[in-house]
Amino acid sequence: MNGQQICLKTVDELRVDFNSNTPLKFWVPAYQRGYRWLPLQVTQLLDDIREFTLRRDPQPDEFYCLQPLVVKVRSNGEFEVVDGQQRLTTLLLIMRHFNERLTEKYRQTLFTLAYETRPSLEEFLKSPREETANDNADYFHLYKAIQAIEAWFVQRDSEVEAIKSALLNKTKVIWFELAERDNPVDAFTRLNVGKIPLNNDELIRALFLRRTGQDKKDAENIRMRIAYEWDQLEKGLQSDDFWYFLTNRNPSSQNRIAFIFDLVARTEGISEELANDAYGLFYFFNQRMKEAGATPESEWRKIKKTYLMLEEWFEDRTLFHMVGFLVSQDLAIEDIQTRSKNFAKSEFEQSLRQIIFERVIAQKPLCPTDEESVRMDVADSLESLIYGSKGRLVTATLLLFNIATLLENRRSNLRFQFDSFKTEHWDIEHIRSVGDDKPDRDYQRKDWLQMCLGYLKLQDDASDLCSKITAFIDLSQVEATNERFDTLYEEILQFFREATEGEAVNGIANLTLLDEHTNRSYKNAPFAVKRQRLLELDQHGVFVPLCTRNVFLKCYSPQVDNAMFWSEEDQQGYLEAITTVLVNFFCGKQEGNL
Repeated sequence: MNGQQICLKTVDELRVDFNSNTPLKFWVPAYQRGYRWLPLQVTQLLDDIREFTLRRDPQPDEFYCLQPLVVKVRSNGEFEVVDGQQRLTTLLLIMRHFNERLTEKYRQTLFTLAYETRPSLEEFLKSPREETANDNADYFHLYKAIQAIEAWFVQRDSEVEAIKSALLNKTKVIWFELAERDNPVDAFTRLNVGKIPLNNDELIRALFLRRTGQDKKDAENIRMRIAYEWDQLEKGLQSDDFWYFLTNRNPSSQNRIAFIFDLVARTEGISEELANDAYGLFYFFNQRMKEAGATPESEWRKIKKTYLMLEEWFEDRTLFHMVGFLVSQDLAIEDIQTRSKNFAKSEFEQSLRQIIFERVIAQKPLCPTDEESVRMDVADSLESLIYGSKGRLVTATLLLFNIATLLENRRSNLRFQFDSFKTEHWDIEHIRSVGDDKPDRDYQRKDWLQMCLGYLKLQDDASDLCSKITAFIDLSQVEATNERFDTLYEEILQFFREATEGEAVNGIANLTLLDEHTNRSYKNAPFAVKRQRLLELDQHGVFVPLCTRNVFLKCYSPQVDNAMFWSEEDQQGYLEAITTVLVNFFCGKQEGNL
């Protein structure tokens, strides 16, 4: 045997080779530990099988599936058990129980288990006795499992035949047969060190690369091509900018190609039960391979076609930003894919704008030719956004503002960094400080003052204020009263022109996206301090959303008379910029076609 084989086998198919009617022989090598399942694990398996037998209106092709049994054929025809020994042994004990209920004439032939280093176990399995059960750990656990099985069936004597039928005919294992060249010890180590399970990726890969009934040379060429293209797809998905364009999830394993298999399965109607099963994707594609006319090559073409579609969206700058935005707002990529099938490219883009409009601005049809109506809807939406009450919508609006700004210029090749945005956790924060959100604990107050002091020491006209801050920092906790701090706090805000009484500081015109670290360490800092921090990040090549950078550079302000302060005029200019950019986006107006 040259290649790996993978399939589903019923428990009945583990008993005998039906061609020769001889029992299958399994061999447990020295690197395997002994049997260690507890009675609870044994009864849990029986409970699961019983629960399956009690299901109402089961479909004819439904089955209960156990985890993989990994084996390799030995030169004498036996199967070396690489992974799954505990389950295999438990199945043998359960089938022995069924046989013991019958006269010898009606007993079934069962598979055998041989042990490289514990040959006496074979004799104990044939004739387990209580008086020898405590001789060693292997005997002890086997005998406890036998007792658990017998006690379990005492309570369910009338259900024995139904459970037996379900176990033999409706319970399946994932049979994973290693190739001749595979080293079983290496495979065992990979599967069991740290208890790393055989995952969907490996199972599906083996499914697609197994031999078919085609001409040997053609089959090998197909396998080689699929293997090469598989690696190319995996390599593409390893790029974080591609991955986080497609999903908000951190990758759950080293391999990422399962994302494409999951997407194809969902678009083709995989059940929720299978979609949530640890090996559901394998079951789904294994069943597909059995359908008339299906081959690994034909099924692989669907996978590759889906990947190429996603790659095309990624390469198209407009689709990259619109699809990436909608994914960031938890619209499933399969829903976007379904929509794409019904439209030409230009219509597809407009349909995405409609979805974005409904999610961010207003639940109504978008009329891009009626610019005045769009402007009114955008203005109404922006006016309603208040910090704290519509946090998710504020974040979405600010994110869209960044994306729409990037799309305004067709000649630009700048792209939004969804990977950095998602992994560095950017969120909304005030541009200028909020007066009633001052620190209230002694250490928080002194941290806040130290932060302001670092900036003020660079200002020629702040020496007196610096002295007051230094004096307060040196006070004991008892001396640093609320009244003293409140007076100093107001003086600092006055210096930064951020006294906030009566001003709408919680509206969208005073909000921007800030990274989590800046939010924590610079929370409620004056504009000038936040500005210094953001510019330092930008200078060191750390991702800063374009519009956040523009805010602190005052690019939206009608006139920059003082870079230290964020005035009402600055807020008004910022609000007008957000409005205009979003209107242009929804009306499809970009530089070059304005």
